Amino acid sequence: MKTFLWIIVIALFCVGALAGTKRLFFREETPGSERDGGVISEDGKVRSEDVAPVPMPEVSEKNPQWRVEEVVGGLDTPWSIVFTSSERMLLTERAGRLREVRDGILKPEPLYVFGEVQEKGEEGLMSLTLSPDYPSDRFVYVSLAYPAEGGLFVKVMRFQDDGTGLRDPVDIIDAIPAAQFHAGCRIAFGPDGKLYVTTGDATDTSLPQDKDSLAGKILRLNPDGSIPADNPFPDSPVWSYGHRNPQGITWQDDTGAMYATEHGPSGFDGPGGGDELNHIIQGGNYGWPLVSHTSRLEGTIAPLLVFTPAEAPAALLSYSGRVFPEWRGNLFFGALKGEGLFHVVLDAENPDKAVRYEKLDIGSLGRIREVMEGPDGFIYFSTSNRDGRGTPATRDDRIMRIRPVQ
Repeated sequence: MKTFLWIIVIALFCVGALAGTKRLFFREETPGSERDGGVISEDGKVRSEDVAPVPMPEVSEKNPQWRVEEVVGGLDTPWSIVFTSSERMLLTERAGRLREVRDGILKPEPLYVFGEVQEKGEEGLMSLTLSPDYPSDRFVYVSLAYPAEGGLFVKVMRFQDDGTGLRDPVDIIDAIPAAQFHAGCRIAFGPDGKLYVTTGDATDTSLPQDKDSLAGKILRLNPDGSIPADNPFPDSPVWSYGHRNPQGITWQDDTGAMYATEHGPSGFDGPGGGDELNHIIQGGNYGWPLVSHTSRLEGTIAPLLVFTPAEAPAALLSYSGRVFPEWRGNLFFGALKGEGLFHVVLDAENPDKAVRYEKLDIGSLGRIREVMEGPDGFIYFSTSNRDGRGTPATRDDRIMRIRPVQ
């Protein structure tokens, strides 16, 4: 009898231990909750199409020695930077001013003022890029938001830079739907010599999937604004669609692959977070608003990385490796809400795979928007602490740069 009782006691002890082990190594799930980036369905199972990629370890295996230094301060919400020479930098301030920096000194007066610009929310004077033939044609391209009858719109304009101002304005593309939020608009020339334009959904979720609308797209144009014959949709500037608010584009030098950063939902149009890093392909549908975050939908292209909580990714750079060879082909993007600078390493054999990422230790600089490579091979980036959502420091906003430790 005693033996029998001891057997019962031991059995109960084992059951309790197993239950405790389950509590230690597993957590209970409820329908609709997240698990490892996936979503639990009503039957308690993880839907395979909703499972996120394996999370990247936020570590860097090989980084050069570098430091951060200020280039210029006293700016107001700088959005975009270009170098016309090693001594001359042009930058946009969102309120409508084009500023000039020569030999590291900010000129006190704007080089040009865009009087029609509206800046009430996220919109304003935005992106800036140079013609691939700038040394000979001196063409500068800008994107800006302006009010007109029927609402708010974005257009891309071309000017000639005469060294003392801008002249000979030409509208390259106009009447892109916009709003105070989700107005885009990054512009850049690709390695094919075409002009690419990112556009937001203008807070209208019916537009990104409508290929007849210019909103919620990445557009591709000839430098004069005409439509390239090899675009994916006949007589259309649309290169890819299903975007919410992409604000950064870049191309890898070695592969020619195109990448874009994109802001995810903000709460009013879906659960917060879901910011994306995407590999952009011709004619691709990137899913918004049909799908977001880690969900998957047949016929749409899933992001390489998804960031929840939101980081609000802005400009995107593929680094050449000129000064920091360890970073050749790596991606860098500014984080507005996340207040930092991200570094992403891609798989050398697979353009659709991110190997790892990290948030660089650049100090407490606040919101970061522009990221670009200067003619010296240093990485330049801008703060955006005077955009109404940051906490400005004394010299904000500023242009900073990453250079080697010497």
